Parts: sequence; structure tokens; C-alpha cells
Amino acid sequence: MINFWYFLYNFIALPLLRLFFFVAKFFNSKIKTGIEDRKKLFENLIIDLTGLDRRKKMVWFHSASMGEFEQAKPIIQALKAKKNCNVIITFFSPSGYRNSLKYPYADVISYIPLDTPELTNRFINLVKPNIAIFMRYDIWPNVIWQLKTKNIPCFIVDATMRGDSKRKLPVARGFHKSLYSGVTRILAVSEDDVRNFEDYSISKEKLKAVGDTRFDRVYQKSIEAKDKKLFKSDFFEGKKVFVFGSSWESDEEVMIPAILKLMEYDKDVVLIIAPHEPTEQHLEKLESDFTGREAFIRFSYLNNYKNERIIIIDSIGILLTLYYYAHAAYVGGSFKQGIHNVLEPAVYGIPVLFGPKIENSQEAKTLVQRGGAVVIKDKKEAFRILRSIFGDKELKSKMGKISFDYVNENIGATNRILEEIINYIG
Repeated sequence: MINFWYFLYNFIALPLLRLFFFVAKFFNSKIKTGIEDRKKLFENLIIDLTGLDRRKKMVWFHSASMGEFEQAKPIIQALKAKKNCNVIITFFSPSGYRNSLKYPYADVISYIPLDTPELTNRFINLVKPNIAIFMRYDIWPNVIWQLKTKNIPCFIVDATMRGDSKRKLPVARGFHKSLYSGVTRILAVSEDDVRNFEDYSISKEKLKAVGDTRFDRVYQKSIEAKDKKLFKSDFFEGKKVFVFGSSWESDEEVMIPAILKLMEYDKDVVLIIAPHEPTEQHLEKLESDFTGREAFIRFSYLNNYKNERIIIIDSIGILLTLYYYAHAAYVGGSFKQGIHNVLEPAVYGIPVLFGPKIENSQEAKTLVQRGGAVVIKDKKEAFRILRSIFGDKELKSKMGKISFDYVNENIGATNRILEEIINYIG
């Protein structure tokens, strides 16, 4: 049966995928960058592998992009602390690759090659991994088939499977069943995920619910954030800080009017807004929204700070640290394609707000069910909820404790995953 899927994938699906990338590179800068960067993939890989102590075990971690890599980081760091091994990290996306080149716990960082039999075979023969670990969902058929042929164990970690997943549609179901048959271990986030994976006739010995490393990662980063000192210790003394994180324009259309109205009623409220993509165009759009309403300043100009009540973040990579200063937070993306990471503010024990599109986040749904978070549907509701949270210390404290407890009780997946990996690499 694998031969059928191998033929279907390599002679029909893969040529179409290559055609798509060829056309898309003229319209999408990220795709173009990924294609251009891969031209020297093997040349760079050979250079990077030279000098490694090949007597050490080689552990390969693959992530689609930065979000998945954040989930891998606690495992990699714990593995390096416990085992003297080489770690190679690969990415599909250029954003993940380029933003991780200085990651200190990696011995080699590379793109994953285009998933042809020839290129994947060459890659695996050069790297010679003792184990391959795929984060969450980004698995490639020829890679899986090659690893199985070469008897190299491979794991899917932080694996999730919804009951209504498109991977369960008739043709996709058969295809993924053949892929999962080649995977050594699937370490799932929850028992529900395990049950949904069992629909692919995967043996129970391969499946295990171990939790989600995102909880470990945000907890780890929250501890580190306390030492980063983005603002002076008394910068927000006597203020109520609202962090508007990963904002898209669709979020801003709802939340900015409500926040500005709140600031009229409560003079202690300060807004920190961190757009998802802080392009100059987006920053200028935000500034036009605030002009004539409230004084604002960009984060990079804080040396000239004169008690402006709105701080616009014009850099990336500091959002989780910003939540450290918040009394409450809104997580963006939830009026557009899907919400960003709600655990990042929740770990600080604060109320969390977001829009209605939360189908992609079990954590958001759970926080709402428990009472640590609230779904915002429109401007009027946004203002009402903001007034309640910032005007009622008891409510804020209660919601914050629920958020913190939820994160705290789910810490520990990293150690369980590490134990499984070490069992295979010795």
C-alpha cells in the first residue's frame, strides 16, 4: 500500500507542489527567500558538519517555523544538559531558519530540503541522525519513508489530532495512515489526541500522552523575563498596564476604540501595543489612530519618554517579556485567521482577552471555560469587559489566579519527552 502512496505523492502531488512554489515565489517574498536560501543548502550543510565529533549521537529536530521551534527549545536545552550529543535543527520556513541562526544549543542549523526521494536521501546520508524528532505536525512523506528504510527511529512530539481534522477525510486518511505507520513514537498532547490518532490503526505501543512543551517554554521564558528589564523598575508605578499583543488590524478595529474610551474614564491606564508585524506602514497606521486622542511614543524612542500613555512596540521578539508588566492582556489574531499563544500572558497570572476565532487553540477554550479569559465579540463588549477588569481588583485577581494555575498544573512535558528520547538513543 505504501508503494501506491509513494507513487501518488512523488509522481502527482510533488510535481504539483513544485509548480506551486515556482509560481508562488513571484508573489510571495517568504517563499522566494526559502527557495533562494536552499540553493546552497547542501554546500552549507557539508561545511557545518565538518569538525563535529561523530562519536557523539546525532539528534535531529525539525520544526516548520518559529512557533513550533519554541516548543522544541525546552527539550533541546534539557537534552544538551543531560547528554553529550550533537543536535541539528532544521526548518521549513525562512523566518524560522533566519531567526534561529544564533541559537546556542544547536550544533548545526539548516533548512530541510525539498521533499524529493533524491534530496531527502542525500540529506539523511550526510547528517546520519540517530533519531529524528518532528515538532507537532510538520512531517514530510519522503523523509519518513527514508528514515523507516534506514531503520532510524523518528518521533512526532507535541502531536495533536482533532476529531474533525481534515487529515481524516477519505483520501487524506489513507495517506496519513501510511505515514504514521513509519513513525516510531507519537507523543501526543492529551488523551483525546491519542484516541484520535488511534483512528489511523496505529498500535497503542506507539502512542502516548505526555503533555505540551508550550507550558514549559512559557514558564521558562517568564522566569528569564524578570531579568531582562525592558523598563525601569518604577516605570509603571501607580499605573494599570494593558498589553495588546500580536495585534492585527482586525483586532485593532475592535479593541482600540474600547481602550481609548477606557483611558478617558481611568487616567491610570497605560497601553502597550505590539503589532504582529511592526512594519513602518502598520506603525504609522497605529499612530494615526492615536493622533489627537492620546499621546504615544515608539518603544525605540523611550529615552525621550514624557509620560505618554501609549507605547507602540516597533521591534520583535520581546512580547512575552512585555506581558510581565501587564495587569491584563489581549492576544491578537483572534479576529482573523486564528489566535496566537494565550499561554504567554496567562503564565504571569493575569486576565486574558481575545476575539472569537479560537478554534485552533485548546488552551484558549480551556481558559474561557475556567474563567481566566474572556472572548470579545465587538467594541461595546470590549469596553464593558475592560471596565470590569480594571475597575474590580477582586475580579482581576480571581481571573489571574485561574490563568496561572492552568499553566502551572500543565508543566512537565519536557521531562517526559526527554525520557522517551533517551530510551532510544541510549
